[in-house]
Amino acid sequence: MDKISWKEYITFDPKVCHGKACIKDTRVLVSVILDCLAEGMEENEILKEYPSLKKEHILAALQYGAMLAREEVLPLTNSRGQASEI
Repeated sequence: MDKISWKEYITFDPKVCHGKACIKDTRVLVSVILDCLAEGMEENEILKEYPSLKKEHILAALQYGAMLAREEVLPLTNSRGQASEI
């Protein structure tokens, strides 16, 4: 699989999930994916539990979580192309 960027798969929109990080075109929060992994769920179990997800979404959630752990501040745009910050 080619290397992915979490920015391709994660969105922040005040009208969706209260603006929290979620997988694009779904209402699955990144925190839900990370919680599942933290509880020991296997990738295939998560994909079965959340059929709208793909493997790339799980990898993007992990990348996003790692970025937050490094406490980087990155300029982002929401779904309307407006700048925001994490």
